[in-house]
Amino acid sequence: MTEEFTNELSHPGMPSGLSSESAPPASAAAETTLGAEPEPVRAPWSLASAFPDPQSSEPSFPNPSFLELPGMNAATPPATAGRETAPLRIAVSALSDIGCVRTNNEDAFGYDESLGIFVICDGMGGMASGEIASSRAVAAIVNSFAGTAILDVPVSTRLLLAITAANSDVWENGQLPANRGMGTTAVVAALDGDKLILGNVGDSRAYILQDRQCVQLTVDHSYLNELIRNGTLTIENARSADLGGMESVITRAVGVSAEVQPDFFSVDLKPGTAVLLATDGLTRYLLPDEIAAVFSASPFESVCANLIEVAKQRGGQDNVTCLLLVALSA
Repeated sequence: MTEEFTNELSHPGMPSGLSSESAPPASAAAETTLGAEPEPVRAPWSLASAFPDPQSSEPSFPNPSFLELPGMNAATPPATAGRETAPLRIAVSALSDIGCVRTNNEDAFGYDESLGIFVICDGMGGMASGEIASSRAVAAIVNSFAGTAILDVPVSTRLLLAITAANSDVWENGQLPANRGMGTTAVVAALDGDKLILGNVGDSRAYILQDRQCVQLTVDHSYLNELIRNGTLTIENARSADLGGMESVITRAVGVSAEVQPDFFSVDLKPGTAVLLATDGLTRYLLPDEIAAVFSASPFESVCANLIEVAKQRGGQDNVTCLLLVALSA
């Protein structure tokens, strides 16, 4: 659960034998999966034994780039339809856990493999409003993306339309007295040929995992990140800084106003490239090199469960959700 929103700040190695069968099963009609929660693997997990050989080769990452989209006073990126690319498919595994302290789960995830759309959200609001916000946002994003499949527009534009649709849905439902003040983060990935287009609002993150390394792709819209960006804190001391409860405050969210401002990024895919979407219930407890260690040491179908297990061993004070994507040759 994301604790609070404020808009007062300026917004300045793949496991062997991996196959798409390890993802939750889809029906013959390619049914959209929303918030499925398979049983986590509860075998004892030792993070110390997961770290890779420090002599491993130097990493090589695709360069993520900011996409300037319509509605943000910027140009639309070129479509990828004309490129000659090797066909790719995506294996997906996802898991959500209530954590060790919360009594309800305000995280949600959903995806449609046939459409190539994947999303996680972390809701906020009193009573059950956080659950409502996150679940409605996930459904709106997947459904909107499906509805624009017939349009002759870039995937990046469809993703913008989907996030905008989610914002409108949550905002309108937030006008009900019982839901007043609700909102949610969102991090979304959409397959576009040999690229993955990422959109984010709030502090839920996307990471790329490649060559035994993990690098954050998205930029947090949070009070904590603003302090890092303006030099008040460093990345090294931010985790231990006492912010008087402000460490969970986000500066952008879906559904807290009539308009939303997502950021967009693009990452090149090749067979073996992995992308992890995660809420802050995971990322507050694991550093990128620890995420890479768990990924490298775990079977594909157990990565999310093992990441969540580490977060819970370290406190698990929030709901924890992650969704893992791995590109494979078609």
